[in-house]
Amino acid sequence: MSNKTSASGFFLLPFSDLREFQILHFVAFLLLYLGIVSGNLLIIAAVVFDRHLHSPMYFFLMNLAIQDVGFVSVFVPKSMTNSLMNTRYISYSGCVAQVFFFVILAASDFFLLTVMAYDRYVAICNPLRYEMIMNRGACIHIITTVWISAFVYSVLHTGGTFASPFCSNIINQFFCEIPQLLKLTCSDLYLVEMAVLVLSTIICLGCFIFIAVTYVQIFSAVQKINSAESRRKALSTCLPHLIVVSTFLCTSAFAYLTSPSNKPSHLDIAITLLYSLFPPMLNPVIYSLRNKEIKNAVRRLLGLNNNV
Repeated sequence: MSNKTSASGFFLLPFSDLREFQILHFVAFLLLYLGIVSGNLLIIAAVVFDRHLHSPMYFFLMNLAIQDVGFVSVFVPKSMTNSLMNTRYISYSGCVAQVFFFVILAASDFFLLTVMAYDRYVAICNPLRYEMIMNRGACIHIITTVWISAFVYSVLHTGGTFASPFCSNIINQFFCEIPQLLKLTCSDLYLVEMAVLVLSTIICLGCFIFIAVTYVQIFSAVQKINSAESRRKALSTCLPHLIVVSTFLCTSAFAYLTSPSNKPSHLDIAITLLYSLFPPMLNPVIYSLRNKEIKNAVRRLLGLNNNV
C-alpha cells in the first residue's frame, strides 16, 4: 500500500474472524481487565486510606499499581472495542498514542521496580538512617525523576518508530507493538529506532545489574542478623518485590528476545499477552498474599473481620 494510505491509519490483527469468537474475546478481555483494575485499585485504596501503610515502601507500591492500571488501559479497551464492533481499524494518531503510553508506562514500571530495590536496601542495610534518607521529599523527587525519565525514553522510542514511512498498514498484532511496526517501515530511518533499542538494552541491563547487586548486599546483611524472626521479617518485605521483578524481566525478555514472525501468528499473540497482561495481573496478588500488612489493610478496607 502507498505511504499515504498507511499514514491514514492501521489495521490490527483480529483474534478471530468468527463473530462468536470475537464476542468470546471481548468477554474474556473484559473479565481480565476488570480483575486487573480492581486488584490494583484495592492496593491503591489500601495505601491511601490505611495509616499503617503510610511509608515509602507502600508509597512506591501504590505508584506501581497506578502504572499497572494505566498500562492495561492503553490497549485492552481498544482491543475489546474492535472485537465488539467487528472492526480492526486504529487511526494513525491512535497508534502513536498507544506506542507512547505503552512505552512510558512500561519504562516507569521498570524504573520504579529498580527504585524499590534501593528502598529495600536502605531499609535493611541502613535502618537507622532509613527515615532520613527515604523521607517524603526524597520519595516525591524519586517518583518525579522516574516519570520524567520514562517520558524522555518514550518520546525517543515513539519518535524513532514513526520517523520512517510505512509500506503497509497491516499490523500482525492486536495493538500497535513496536517490533511489528518496524517490520512495516520502508526506509533506512528505522535505524533511528534500532539505535534507541540498543540504548534500551543498555539501560535495562544497567537496571538489572543494579537490582542484582542490591539484593546480593541485602541477603548478605540479612545473614548477619542474629534473630531468626528479624531475618524472616526482613526477607518477607523483599520477597514480593523480588517475585514481581523476576516476573517482569522474564516475560519481557522472553517477548523481545523472540523474533516476531513475518506472518500472522498465534504464538506472537500468546507471547504478547504473556508480557502485557501477566505482570499487572499478578502484582496485586503477590503483594496481597505475601505481605501481611497489605493483606490486613485490604481486609479492613473491605470491612472483613481481621483477627491477625
